[in-house]
Amino acid sequence: MRKLLRYGGIAASVVLIAIGVGAIVTGFNGRDQVRSDLAREQIVGTPDSTIPGQLVNTGSEAQAFAKVMRHHTMEATGGKTYSQMGQFLAADGKSGTDDKAKAATDPKTGQPVSNPQRQIWVTETALTTALNTAYFAESVATFAIVMGFALLLAGLGFGVLSIQLLGPAKAREERPEKAPKAAVAPTA
Repeated sequence: MRKLLRYGGIAASVVLIAIGVGAIVTGFNGRDQVRSDLAREQIVGTPDSTIPGQLVNTGSEAQAFAKVMRHHTMEATGGKTYSQMGQFLAADGKSGTDDKAKAATDPKTGQPVSNPQRQIWVTETALTTALNTAYFAESVATFAIVMGFALLLAGLGFGVLSIQLLGPAKAREERPEKAPKAAVAPTA
């Protein structure tokens, strides 16, 4: 039975080590992929960002740039979000409305004209979602690396314990045990 436990412990140790190494490799590959994809897009921080003139090529820089984009979009739309603006351009050409009767009409089709400021939000949402996803992906990759090292260390520790504690009894008996130190009475 002891032999079975020992081999089982060693097998579990090997599995933990293999999963740990796999997680580390996957994490580094994922982080590298995020960074190379971001760099390929050639996004450069605007002068009013926390990364002015700098290439956005990490997850945290992508998240920072997404915040700047949202700020710019809020400025461009007068502080209104997509859901706060009318679907159609109002007849005055300046505001939005959800009422088709009050909307500006396209002279060619006679149909209400879409509110162009809402399209700014559609574009902003798509782009910032991609940037925030890059941040999240890099965070997950970093987590995989950390967990990989934890599994690797746990596997190594489990292997050592399996070999030492469940090793042959004869080998354990031959190892000299440290004798407890005798208490020395204080001298007066």
